[in-house]
Amino acid sequence: MANHKYICIMAGGIGSRFWPSSTAERPKQFLDILGVGKSLIQMTFERCVRTVPADQILVITNMRYRTLVMEHLPDLPVPNILCEPSMNNTGPAVAYAALRIRAMDSDAVFAMLPSDQMILKEDAYVQKLEQAFDFSQKNNAIVTLGILPTRPDTGYGYILAQQEGREDSEGPSVLKVESFKEKPDQQTAQSYLRDGNYYWNAGMFIWSVTTVLKSFEKNAPEILQELERDIAKYNTAQEQEYIDRVYPLTPSISVDYAILEKADNVYTIPSDIGWSDLGTWNSLHAYLEGDENQNIVHIEQGDIADVNNCIIRVSGNKKVVVRGLKNYIVVDEDDALLIYPKDHEQDIKSVVKSLK
Repeated sequence: MANHKYICIMAGGIGSRFWPSSTAERPKQFLDILGVGKSLIQMTFERCVRTVPADQILVITNMRYRTLVMEHLPDLPVPNILCEPSMNNTGPAVAYAALRIRAMDSDAVFAMLPSDQMILKEDAYVQKLEQAFDFSQKNNAIVTLGILPTRPDTGYGYILAQQEGREDSEGPSVLKVESFKEKPDQQTAQSYLRDGNYYWNAGMFIWSVTTVLKSFEKNAPEILQELERDIAKYNTAQEQEYIDRVYPLTPSISVDYAILEKADNVYTIPSDIGWSDLGTWNSLHAYLEGDENQNIVHIEQGDIADVNNCIIRVSGNKKVVVRGLKNYIVVDEDDALLIYPKDHEQDIKSVVKSLK
């Protein structure tokens, strides 16, 4: 029986909230941010090959990161690296991936997965992904993995789902999505947690090529208008030249705004998979196990005292002395130093932008 399952890993972001470790030259997906000897994209790829063969995995990234992808994923076929000539957000990226995969296999179902997330419960994750593939293969459905929230987090978008779910063959419910919610304030996040009908939006989507392209035709035709000018170019030697020409003409828009928030066939599978998006220094701090003072300290040598609830990360062999610091992020790289209050870390992205 033919395997029509594919995965496309999204790896084109800059990860500016992880500055100064993550930079435009080497974004966080290519960093060993956890200190385990593997980059985030390598860990993502290793999870993916548990579900589909390597030649049915694609990576979509910016042209400037093509060599980095080849270095980090030597088992990925080079033609499976889709190179965006411009950063136009996730809407055009998903459409491009769908058109390429359709040219490879018109019966395909595929998952769009971020390259920079952590998943602790990998067996449960593989099971949920298989369930999503099965459901999207049998139904005209856009499927998301909805993460069971463990705290009133204001850094994530949320999914509101109907609790009268359709029972999947594997047992757990597949729930119809009522709406997507933007990142809430603290009070709203607490009400979401109490309500019990809300899930974190992990940005993991599963659909058939037919379903997702029909959704673009209905809800964001301006994207396909550019990318479908010559569909015969996909999966050929002329594809890159063609994409270089038409991709920059697409609007810069997220897939959430382009199709998800307009579609009426979105479902979510509630998932307890030990997920973290590792989107910020605070999320990394929450993920890693701190010392007795809730500190995460990565230094070669030094003296840290009277320090509480801090992240201290210093590259190289510098001697580091810190006293009397509470609730701070301290990250020292070769060419940049960040000392910033943890409570205001959402401002880091805009601060970095102003430095340019």
